[in-house]
Parts: sequence; C-alpha cells; structure tokens
Amino acid sequence: MFRFATLVPIAAIAFGAGCDNRDDMLDLAQFEADNLEWRAARLERLRGPEGYLNLAGLFWLDEGTLRIGSATGNDIVFPAAAPPQVGELKVSSTGVTLQVSEGVTVFSNGQPVQTIFVADDTSEAPVTISHGAIAWTIIRRDDRFALRLRDFEHPAIAAFPPIEYFPINPDLRVRGKLRLFAEPKVLNVDTVIEGLGWNPESPGVVEFEIDGQSLQLEAYDSGDKLFFVFGDRTSGRETYPAGRFLYSDRPAEGDETILDFNRAYNPPCAFNDFATCPVASPQNRLSVRIEAGERFDPQVHATPDSIH
Repeated sequence: MFRFATLVPIAAIAFGAGCDNRDDMLDLAQFEADNLEWRAARLERLRGPEGYLNLAGLFWLDEGTLRIGSATGNDIVFPAAAPPQVGELKVSSTGVTLQVSEGVTVFSNGQPVQTIFVADDTSEAPVTISHGAIAWTIIRRDDRFALRLRDFEHPAIAAFPPIEYFPINPDLRVRGKLRLFAEPKVLNVDTVIEGLGWNPESPGVVEFEIDGQSLQLEAYDSGDKLFFVFGDRTSGRETYPAGRFLYSDRPAEGDETILDFNRAYNPPCAFNDFATCPVASPQNRLSVRIEAGERFDPQVHATPDSIH
C-alpha cells in the first residue's frame, strides 16, 4: 500500500547547520507552493498521452517482415481493441515501413495511411500511428529498432494513485558549480535493458555540498538544461533502485546552477517494463541520503502480466 509522506509546513523548517550553500533569500512559502504545483503538473504529464502510464508493449524488431495485430498468430500481438490483422512491418537496417492490411484504417498525423515509413524517435519528424485508442511509434536504441505501443484507455491511468514524496526540504535545494571537461565526453551509460547502452554527451561535472560534504554529479547535455541520473543511499530502499532523474539550468563554466532535489523524480521504468531508462552510473551514486523528491513503491509498477 502507498505510505503517504507527511508534508511539514515549510515555513517551520529550519535550515541544517551544514547547508552553507543554501539561498538565504528563499521565500519558503512560495518555495512550497512552487513544488506542490510542480508535483501536480508531474502527475498530469504521467497520466497524459505522452506519459508513461499508457505504455502497453515494447517489441524489439528483427530484420524482415513482421505481422502485427490482435490475433494470437501475429509476430507482435496487440491488445484486443486492435484489428486481428493490422498489417506488416518491413524492418531493415535503415528503418521500418508499415503496410496496412486491406480494410483496416490507421492514421498518422490525423490522416489515413496505407503504406508509410515510420520514422523513429531519433529522427527530426518521428511518426506516430494510431487506431482508436491504440498508438505506436518506432524507437531506435544502439542501432536497434523497437515498436513502442500505447493504450490510451490503459487501466493503469485511472488506477494510478498520487505519487509518494519525501517532505519538501529547502536544505536540499543546493547551489552547484559546473566544472567543464577539457572536451565534452561521450559516455557509455547502462540501461535497465541488459546489453543496451546509452551514450549521452557530458560537458562536465557539477560540484556541490550537502551538510558540509563535497559531492559531484556527472552532467548530461540537454540543450539549455543539464540532465542527471543519480543514485543515493535511499536507492533500493525508499527510492527507485536504478536511480532518479533531475534537471537544472545550464550555467556558464564556473557559474552556479541550482540542484533542487525536491524535484528528483522516478524514471519511466519505475512504472512498467516498456521503457529503456538509463541507470545511475557508479560516478553518480552519491554517498549520502537524498531525502527529497519522489519515493518509490513497487506496487505501482505494472508488470506485463497485469497489463495483458
């Protein structure tokens, strides 16, 4: 069962003695309100069409012709709401083409299609195919293609409870400094799928302190943001074992950025088995407890058996 964290009135929270990187001018009431608003928006995104609660399948594709549809004889079996024979996927090293079965109507960008190259999620214009409440895309990871299936009437959407959080803690909104590498590095980061890697570009590390302890996180390039996948001493206990995600603004070299761990959140793979999440690297496993942000309850994770 969910164990809902009690929110301590933030105006009554004292700053820890070791938090010399805190913001003395922080409006605590506004800080609490902003974080509560962020939490509400986070839950809305999860439940929305681009969220991860509606994922209903992830199918890795071998080269050749694959039949898709709800009939059990297909190479990829869709939910019962789909036609028995939706069509065929032609898979090659350059991508995936869909040939729709006669008498079946599917849509892309609001228009019916019969034959279409399904540009993957790494392209400039990824293609989404839909039929009723079912939609699917092609993702590309390590030069491997997979079909990601969504069900917009997935029972997990309505059943999903409020997310459990640690109490809001202004001491875990910390200032950090970006230390650039001599040259950006392309890293090899493990994912939750064995044998599948992720290769983000890292501009450097962000250095910060918590309770007087010097720490750093490897940062990943995300446009005008820095992206972090981190673990800490709560990982595998109160929080998701593979780590949590966090963003911050990207500063200039040596300038400060804010790491607000109250906005640390669970990756998509915390909710089902159909995501390809990176896990926290050994360099990003912090030696402290980060008691802020999202907690994890394995009972909210939908397994394939419970989905189908």
